[in-house]
Amino acid sequence: MTAPRPSDVHIPDYRDRYVMRKLPHVTALFWAIKIVAVTLGETAGDLFGITLGAGYLTTELIFLGYFLVVLTLQVNAGRFRPALFWAVVLGTSMVGTEISDLLDRGPGDGSEPNGVGYGWGAIILTGLLAVIFVVWWRTGQSYDVENIASRKGEILYWMAILVSNTLGTASGDWLSDDTGLGFGNAFLVIAGIMVLIVLAHYLTTIDTMLLFWLAFILTRPLGAAGGDSLTKPADEGGLGWGTLWGSTALLGLLVVLVLYQSVVVHRRPLNPLPYPENRLTGEPQRPNGAVVPRKPSHAATTTGAERE
Repeated sequence: MTAPRPSDVHIPDYRDRYVMRKLPHVTALFWAIKIVAVTLGETAGDLFGITLGAGYLTTELIFLGYFLVVLTLQVNAGRFRPALFWAVVLGTSMVGTEISDLLDRGPGDGSEPNGVGYGWGAIILTGLLAVIFVVWWRTGQSYDVENIASRKGEILYWMAILVSNTLGTASGDWLSDDTGLGFGNAFLVIAGIMVLIVLAHYLTTIDTMLLFWLAFILTRPLGAAGGDSLTKPADEGGLGWGTLWGSTALLGLLVVLVLYQSVVVHRRPLNPLPYPENRLTGEPQRPNGAVVPRKPSHAATTTGAERE
């Protein structure tokens, strides 16, 4: 039987149909890969924009082209493909780094004060992210980032991720530069906040999605500080690997982690999701993945291994 493609929108018996999952479960492995991906986005941006002297605008155009290609492939994919998903996350990090630098510093290839500054950049991006979440709510999409099954919901998801990574860059730069903490102390502050978020997840009733997006934003400056610790010279507190070798090492680690996740998903495929309905109206929505006629009996429950 050939499964209908995501373009098949209104199916009469849609309540008996399921949609192949496109987005991963949020686990420790998810956060590990996310941190490595955004750290690579930081070092790759510095490699092109500063080390190679391409400048923020040229680098942004290069990264934007890559991002649009992998995003198009992801949106049109029929199911979760780890390599493709993380390629898009990497793209949001690279594009977000350049957007933040262009907004905060200006179009040069260094730290020229030609932009709005780190503080105003963070404020502008926070407002933009708030607008995306309002639109997300008003359009009736699910806020559950593990169980998004509609095309519109996934597009909003990627918009929020792009702005979150851009905001993470701006806020991290503000914390390390404008406050005088430096990247080492900024890393410790952000790591401490991340620990508080984890404790809040397990010990309080604070909304899980709020904690998710706070953590998602903060992993970006956390990765940036980690990238600086790899690439900066020893007299500045780094390991002195430089942007080329630092990016190479991070890319290798990212490949290993994504391959591991691919093996896990191949052995235990992710559960499909119920056919998407609008949260406000109850009307069926366009699915974002391949539609299957019934939920496989072996996927009735999600094990720990599947959630990785």
